[in-house]
Amino acid sequence: MVVKVGVAKLGNIASGVMAELLLDERADREDMQTFMATSGTKLEPADVDRVVSNLIAYKPDFCIVVSPNGVLPGPTGAREKLAAAGFPVVIITDDVTTKKEWEGVKASKFGYIIMKADSMIGARREFLDPVEMSDYNGNLVKVLALTGAFRKMQVALDKVIDQVKAGKKGDAIELPKIIMTTDKAVDGEFTNPFALAKARAAHEIAMAVAGQNVKGCFMTKEWEKYIPIVASAHEMMRSAVVLCDEARELEKAGDSILRQAHKKDGMLVAKKKLVAKFE
Repeated sequence: MVVKVGVAKLGNIASGVMAELLLDERADREDMQTFMATSGTKLEPADVDRVVSNLIAYKPDFCIVVSPNGVLPGPTGAREKLAAAGFPVVIITDDVTTKKEWEGVKASKFGYIIMKADSMIGARREFLDPVEMSDYNGNLVKVLALTGAFRKMQVALDKVIDQVKAGKKGDAIELPKIIMTTDKAVDGEFTNPFALAKARAAHEIAMAVAGQNVKGCFMTKEWEKYIPIVASAHEMMRSAVVLCDEARELEKAGDSILRQAHKKDGMLVAKKKLVAKFE
């Protein structure tokens, strides 16, 4: 069978840029297909409703709703409408575990993957132009990829696909409930202990970026003060990328880069030697 995965991309976080691409990295899987509908940069009700109606028309086997601040009314309404239409839903969002609505999400039937290092951008007009926005998102994608956070997200979604292939439907599907901490992101990714240390540091820095951007975007009113704050947050993310590059180079030197690829039938195969066939 071909599993139909519906992806609702509401607004933007780095995990949303890559969510469906991680499931079919060479565009040759024959066991699943994805359909992605997006609200663009906005989270307004009309934009969200358009996305939901398109996904319902697609009739997926399950849905992924990816957005910043997944407890906002827009993302909340989207997942509730999709669930009411009978579709299992996995939420992918940045860190909402400190918000009052989190307990409700945690206790709900929705699956979730909380990407703690997918930190908000420094969205101050005096600082953030299209180039700066692109640079930040590129750095963040790299940090989430090279620390292992994206792999863990991808594997969790693959497990949902496998359950559908095995005949499970609706509430019978066990959905992931994951908080992507540093420990979880880096687990099993590195052979060299110094590479592991650098990746851990990178993920911790990326998580801390959110605090600085919240301070610069919402807590500081004077432009002379908030511009350096958000600029420093972006410099932190750039430092995290440098650490990730260093970690990967150490793994390359030991010929120990972990590669896990999808076969056409969706099976994951793995290897660590560059010049070698998959297991």
